[in-house]
Amino acid sequence: MTTTGESRRVMVIPHTGRRQAIAATTALVRGLAGAGLHVIVPSSKARKIGDIASLVSSVDQPQAELRHTELIIVVGGDGTILSAAQLSHGSGVPLLGINLGHVGFLAESEREEVGEVVRRVAAEQYEVEERMTLDVTVSMEGQVLERNFAVNEVTVEKAEPQRMVEVAVEIDARPVSTFGADGVCLATPTGSTAYAFSAGGPVVWPQVQALVLAPISAHALFARPLVVSPSSVLAVEVLAPSPPALMVCDGRRTRELPPGSRIEVTKGSHPLRLARLATAPFTDRLVAKFQLPVTGWRGPGTRAPRPPEDM
Repeated sequence: MTTTGESRRVMVIPHTGRRQAIAATTALVRGLAGAGLHVIVPSSKARKIGDIASLVSSVDQPQAELRHTELIIVVGGDGTILSAAQLSHGSGVPLLGINLGHVGFLAESEREEVGEVVRRVAAEQYEVEERMTLDVTVSMEGQVLERNFAVNEVTVEKAEPQRMVEVAVEIDARPVSTFGADGVCLATPTGSTAYAFSAGGPVVWPQVQALVLAPISAHALFARPLVVSPSSVLAVEVLAPSPPALMVCDGRRTRELPPGSRIEVTKGSHPLRLARLATAPFTDRLVAKFQLPVTGWRGPGTRAPRPPEDM
């Protein structure tokens, strides 16, 4: 596909293992190309999208293309969006998700709304919001072994199903508690509706700047989730003689943690940027995604208000 230097460039990242995603990607690419946008697709994905391959530019190194890219549109569930977030981390390029998953908290639109996505992107009618991320440092005996990041959460989990992992939890260089558990989840407000929610943590509105720590099935009298300042430093140490643990970032990137390992988590230096087409409050999104019952609610006015629309 030929293009001029002034063409607006949009990267499309589809979940190519699902027929619904291929159908939605086909409609999306045809619409974007028809609107005059230059569509680029990672070559690993372009080989699997069939007869629309001629409408896109296939790129072998998508990360190198981001400095010239206006927007990344992701067709899939939250897992596909998290994969795209890994690709775009630190670039500043916003993501817009078209949901094909189950809950899809990170996605902005559903697959039936592809035409509206094309129209709004072509007209540059979208806003960008920033979400907190996590910076993660793994060390042992004072030596840094790895630096990583997470959008939703980083967990320290037991590596052996039959044995708990023994951990010490620390906040701002002060010990909080030691206990045996299936693990510990350290999350962002965005991640508070993901694994941390399943671990019993609170839902934190995305506009709130905070870090969440939620023990996972802890064998302890004090095992409540904690919400702390975004300037705090959270740390988890794997204690001896505990069996090795695993560090998992966003359910995707893993590292073994032998006894004596330590991970530190801080507010990320590079926020996740999400393109938004709707300005509805997070409350409506929460109600729609979790299908919460609101029958009987009347609201602050004298007339029965309109119930929240699906997000």
